[in-house]
Amino acid sequence: MRLRNKILLSILIVIAAILTLPMIIPIPPLEGTVSPQALADPDSHFINVSGINMHYKILGNGSPNILLLHGFGASVFSWREVMAPLSSYGTVVAFDRPAFGLTSRPMPGEWVGESPYSASSQVDQMIELMDKLGIPKAILIGNSAGGTISVLAALKYPERVEALVLVDPAIYSGGSPSWTQVLFLFPQFQRWGPYLARQIASQGNSIIYQAWHNTSLITPDVIEGYRKPLQIDNWDRALWELTVASKPLGLEKRLGELTMPVLIITGDDDRIVPTNQSIRLASEIPGSTLVVIENCGHVPQEECPEAFLTAVAEFLTTLGY
Repeated sequence: MRLRNKILLSILIVIAAILTLPMIIPIPPLEGTVSPQALADPDSHFINVSGINMHYKILGNGSPNILLLHGFGASVFSWREVMAPLSSYGTVVAFDRPAFGLTSRPMPGEWVGESPYSASSQVDQMIELMDKLGIPKAILIGNSAGGTISVLAALKYPERVEALVLVDPAIYSGGSPSWTQVLFLFPQFQRWGPYLARQIASQGNSIIYQAWHNTSLITPDVIEGYRKPLQIDNWDRALWELTVASKPLGLEKRLGELTMPVLIITGDDDRIVPTNQSIRLASEIPGSTLVVIENCGHVPQEECPEAFLTAVAEFLTTLGY
C-alpha cells in the first residue's frame, strides 16, 4: 500500500510539473521587430481588408485580372520572377496572406467571430480585396497552400473565379489534425505556441533548400527575401494563430464541383507536396491540364520561371488571351 501511494504521489508530482512549469518559465520576448510599413518596398501598397492592413503589389492593366497567392512561409516575394511578364497580359495582383509577408498580424482579442487566419476567412478577405480593387472576376494562380485557398475560393465563390492555375498545390494534405485542436485549447499550448513557432527562424533555411531542385540557385538575396517578414511585430504569434486555425478542409472530396478551366503545374522533384499528388489531382479534376516541369522543385515560378511562364501563356491562350 505504501509503495502504491508513493508511485501515485510521484505521478501526481510529474503531472503537476508538466502543467505548471510551462506557465511559469519565462518566455524570451521578440527583439528588434518593426512595423510592416518599415520594411515596405517602393512598389508596396497597403489596403484595409476586414480590419487587416493587407500588403499587395500590382502591375499591368485591363483584363484578364490575375491574382497570385503564395504558399506557406512565403510572400509576394515568391512571384518576383514572373509578375512583370504576366502583367503583359493584363492586371496582376500579388498579396500577402495573413501571417505572412508585410500584411499586419491581428492578435487574439482584436477580432470577433472566426479567426482571420482560417482558410475560409482568407477566401473572404481575397474577395473583399478584389471588390476594393474593382476586380469582378480573376484567374487565381496559387502555389502550395496558396493553391489550397484558390480551390476553396473557387468552390465558395465560383462566380468570381475565371480559371485556376494550381502550382504544386497542397490539396490532399494540410491543416492541423483534428486531435490537435483539443491540445490547442490548453493554456500551456497557448502560451508556448508562439515560441514554438519561432523555430521556423532556425529551420526555415532547410525548408527553402528542400523546396528547390537546383539549390545552387538559392542566393543570399533569396534567403533574405524569405527571412525579411521575420522582422515584423508579432510574427510568431500570428504564425501560431494560423496553425491553430488550420483544419482539414476535405477539398479532395469536392474536386468534381470545379467547373472553370484548371491548369496544374508541378516540378518533377517536388519534395514538399510530392509530384504524384499533383498528377493525381489532374486525374480527379474534370478537364484539367497538367504540366510537369523537369528538373524543378516546389516553387517553379522561382526556380524555373521560363518553363512556368510558357505553361501559363499556353493556358491563357486557351482562355482567349
